[in-house]
Formats: sequence, C-alpha cells, structure tokens
Amino acid sequence: MRPRWTATALAVAFAAALAPTGTAQASPSAPQSPPSSAGAGHKVRCVFTPTPDNPPAKRVHPPRPKARAHGEVDVVLDTNFGDVHIRMDRENAPCAVHNFVSLTRQRFYDRTRCWRLTNSARLGVLQCGDIYAAEKGGPGYKFDDELTGEETYPRGTVAMGNWGPDTNGSQFFMVHSRAQIPPAYTVLGEVTRGLRVLDRIVKGGIIPGENGPEDGEPARPVKIHRVYADD
Repeated sequence: MRPRWTATALAVAFAAALAPTGTAQASPSAPQSPPSSAGAGHKVRCVFTPTPDNPPAKRVHPPRPKARAHGEVDVVLDTNFGDVHIRMDRENAPCAVHNFVSLTRQRFYDRTRCWRLTNSARLGVLQCGDIYAAEKGGPGYKFDDELTGEETYPRGTVAMGNWGPDTNGSQFFMVHSRAQIPPAYTVLGEVTRGLRVLDRIVKGGIIPGENGPEDGEPARPVKIHRVYADD
C-alpha cells in the first residue's frame, strides 16, 4: 500500500502514471527553492518529522536539524555488480544530502537490496533505499522536498524517491537511461563512475511486476554490501 515515487512504465495517462497502484496521489505541491549558500560556514535548518504509521525498518535516529549548505560529498555504493561512485551537491539539496550522509554513517543502507528496476521508453531507473521491498522499510521519519521546478533527470542522475510531496526518507533512485518525469524529486547529485555497473544490472533483466514487464524486481538481485561517504 506504499505510494510509488514515480511513473509506472505502461501507464496511458501521465498524471495517472504518478499515482501508486490502488492509491490516489495528490498533485505535487508548489516547488520549493533550496536554500542558497551564503558562504563556507552557511547552514540551513532541516525538519525531520516522525512517521508513526511507518516505523523505522532499522534502528536509526533522525539527523541533527542543522545541515551544511555548501560543498560536495563523494559516495560509493559497494554492490555485488561493482562500485557506483556518486557526487552529491550540498548546495542544491542540503537537507537531502545531510540525511543521506547520516543514514550512511548509521549503516542503514548496508546489506540491503535495490528492489525496483524499470526500463521503458519513458522511465529507466534503479530504485534503492528500502529495507524490505519496494516502498517498504524506511527510516521512521520524513522531510520536505528541495525543488526549483526546473529539475531534469538525465542518465546518471541520483535523486530522492518519495511517496508524494514532502515525504522523503531513505529511498533514492539512479537513472540508468532516462526519466521523463515531472520536477517533483529532489536531486542529490550524479553518478561520476559506475554507469557500466548500472548497464550490467539492466542487462540482467526484470521480473515483471504489477505494472508490467518493464517494471519490477531486478532478475539478478542487486545487493548493496556497504555505502561509504567521504564527508
């Protein structure tokens, strides 16, 4: 019953494609501009709201409320297909990057799987960050989007997944080919090395899911052994 963060592969209407199966999805809220940096020491305040109806899948605590709004963070996903290197931009999404680093330090992502793979003419992404299954198993809290309304998602983009406006948690996705979706997903950064790893995952195939043959679990399980953040 968890809402889905993005379009289904075989939807007829684009608006309907953004709604989760069997659940009504509200339209994205008005874009929120991420805070602008005001120097090397600039910080912003983030609000992490508990979600009692969706308790933490692993024992973690929310990040501290103040986040740096400058600099970059280099992240490495150590997977069974190889390493994926990501560069995250604090200035663009200070709260989202702050949250990712916090979950990484608490090893939330270690020994997890990427449960959803899509590969259609409209949507080609690998979704990770859930503990139990796609859309199931978050950190027990949520936080707001950081959007300008001009976001695009070309190959290599790494962005937050969500269940609707301002429902970010631990879920994220990596664009292995394309993502023709509205600017409703906070951009964390981009893959700097490891796109061939994503290509190998795609070649492994997809187990058809409720949304059709191009949207389901990876046929060859994608395991995240460990996540490292050079912060």
